[in-house]
Amino acid sequence: MVGRVQAGPARTTQVAIVALPPVSMSGVAPIVDALRLANEIDGRALYRWRMLSWDGRAVPLAGGATLPADDAFGDGLSCDWLIVLAERFQQFADYRLFLASLARVGQRTPLVTGIHHGVWWLAMAGQLSGYRVSVNWETYQQFAEQFERSIVTQQIFEIDRDRATCAGGLASVDFMLAMIGREHGPELAERIADALGVGVLRSGEERQRIPYVTAPGERHPRLNDALQLMEANIEDPLTTDDIANLVGVSRRQLERLFRQYLGSMPSKYYLGLRLAKARMQLQRTSKSIVQVSLACGFSSAAHFSNAYRERFGVTPREERRNWIAKQHGAGVAYAGEPRAGALIEPPDSA
Repeated sequence: MVGRVQAGPARTTQVAIVALPPVSMSGVAPIVDALRLANEIDGRALYRWRMLSWDGRAVPLAGGATLPADDAFGDGLSCDWLIVLAERFQQFADYRLFLASLARVGQRTPLVTGIHHGVWWLAMAGQLSGYRVSVNWETYQQFAEQFERSIVTQQIFEIDRDRATCAGGLASVDFMLAMIGREHGPELAERIADALGVGVLRSGEERQRIPYVTAPGERHPRLNDALQLMEANIEDPLTTDDIANLVGVSRRQLERLFRQYLGSMPSKYYLGLRLAKARMQLQRTSKSIVQVSLACGFSSAAHFSNAYRERFGVTPREERRNWIAKQHGAGVAYAGEPRAGALIEPPDSA
């Protein structure tokens, strides 16, 4: 199977949805509505789903309501498609037991999906090593640092072989329709989109929009524009004055925005982006260290080496050597990501 649910037209795909608190109906609805409408529009039982919780109890929803669970999640679960959904990380007493069980179930399930913080749960259970992973922008950098073997992207969703991940929010609709379309054809996906009132379906190539807010609904386009300029100019970095001029604010105003919302100065944040790009290239390309240095805006190899060591604790050459050793070391757990079934600490609550 390559990124598809193993189900033909005459077979019902068994879907298990594991909801971990906190969740909201706006997070659950895109999943259930898409499956329900697929059945109704097609006229056949293409999907049958169960809502599961860790302990079999109803899952608390935002606003005080609860989401009834059909059953408890456990090692005996058998399904074609496992979906893990969480909108924030909230530790519960038996979370390590849950992770161990998730690792075992995930290894034998044809298609495993994480949505929003469900992606974190899958990664903590060792299920995303070597896969392209869509992570919500709020925890993108932390995830990339902690799970070094995952190929982290800023796309709204990723479908990579037997693993699929989604950033959550409105992207959940696009993701579910993409999955249904891959299995049962684009016409069915389009009819479901029409029923849901969705105008244009986004593909997994669509990048997440990163909001910067002072209050709900109030955006900061200048900061967003500055970050987009930085991401688009890695090889030939702009100066802070250049960025300020291009986005239409003074240097002092730009620095204040970065301090207030990102806790960093523009130059330091920009350097972090360039070094993160360099790390990815050292680990995942065959470019020479000099080529990586130039591609990430460092005219001096010595400056690149010093900045890299200060950021990551190793030189670029050591990074490349360590990565190759990990790639070829049989049974070696990668830094930041455990073997399947191994347990690590959860992310900070967002």
